[in-house]
Amino acid sequence: MSQKFIAKSRRLRSTIYSSRIEQQGLTSYTVYNHMLLPAGFSDSLEQTYYHLKKYVQIWDVAAERQIQISGKDASKLIQLMTPRNMTNTKAGKCYYCPIIDDNGGIINDPVILKFNNDKWWVSIADSDLLLYAKGLAIGKKFEVEIFEPNVNIMAVQGPKSFDLMNKVFGSKILELKFYNFDYFQFADNKYLIARSGWSKQGGFEIYVENDEAGLALYDEFFRIGDEFNIKPGCPHLIERIESGLISYNNDIDIGDNPFECGFDRFVDLDSDIDFLGKERLKEIKKEGISKKLMGVTISANEIQITGSLNLFYQNKLIGELRSAVYSPTFKKVIGMAMINKPFFTIGQNFEINLGDKGDKSIHSGTVCELPFI
Repeated sequence: MSQKFIAKSRRLRSTIYSSRIEQQGLTSYTVYNHMLLPAGFSDSLEQTYYHLKKYVQIWDVAAERQIQISGKDASKLIQLMTPRNMTNTKAGKCYYCPIIDDNGGIINDPVILKFNNDKWWVSIADSDLLLYAKGLAIGKKFEVEIFEPNVNIMAVQGPKSFDLMNKVFGSKILELKFYNFDYFQFADNKYLIARSGWSKQGGFEIYVENDEAGLALYDEFFRIGDEFNIKPGCPHLIERIESGLISYNNDIDIGDNPFECGFDRFVDLDSDIDFLGKERLKEIKKEGISKKLMGVTISANEIQITGSLNLFYQNKLIGELRSAVYSPTFKKVIGMAMINKPFFTIGQNFEINLGDKGDKSIHSGTVCELPFI
């Protein structure tokens, strides 16, 4: 396969860490929120998989942009966008929240940070949520200010992340509970740090609000991190699929509703909270879903997927594979697929064509639960 390159430009922004990671074995970028997001390094996918599960990696995830919503009606706007009940949320905590439209379709699945009732950060997945929030605020005449602050996240992920963070920030960082955030000091700078990250290997996300401070911290990690076998990294395809971590615009999109994506616990239809699409979700819940996001295993030892692949049972189309990868743990291809009713049951068999090798491209598969581990 010939190698393709992404041309940089002002509308496709680099990150503050690009000058570092491009000297550390970066081999590929993808595009996320109109920014460059590292997608691969010189080590193989399996090598970085085993390293992430045993040691510590520093990820440039500055493409995970923030939307700051502040003002008297900030809490109203936050609630209007999500079916999750935000009434009793607490300052200093993070909340995973599907954002939906008037038809119940998911348009983003961010983590929302609450500073107080009048200030929130929405840490967005890959879609233009800022424009959506502005449109709703204008239509409702809310008194809010909405903008993208200069925040560039650096993730510290892996089992050894706790040792590394303890060495830099002190033992207080280890008291930070999962999905909580606070400010911590290193040298002369304070950093907003959340106990979170897009892996299940443990770690932190550092919301860098000062470019120079961010680079100083990045360099410090690599200066002292040899004892923890530190390496640069990026969100990992194998680990995230095994862990059932959903990728917006890969696994789910605006054509899917929260019930189809397994987000039932983030939908409150019984209280009096006001959110867009509430009546439509009530109808969907009453009618029942027509498809569901499920895990699948496929009897193959490799796969390349850049778009959806159809799944068949007895020559009938029953769904589509949306993300997949070979898992060295399970010794087969695993993936996430949107399966049509009534076939989204554990143990349902299917066939899939993975290439252009005639009968040799046809592989068998089985529907299973998410996550895999």
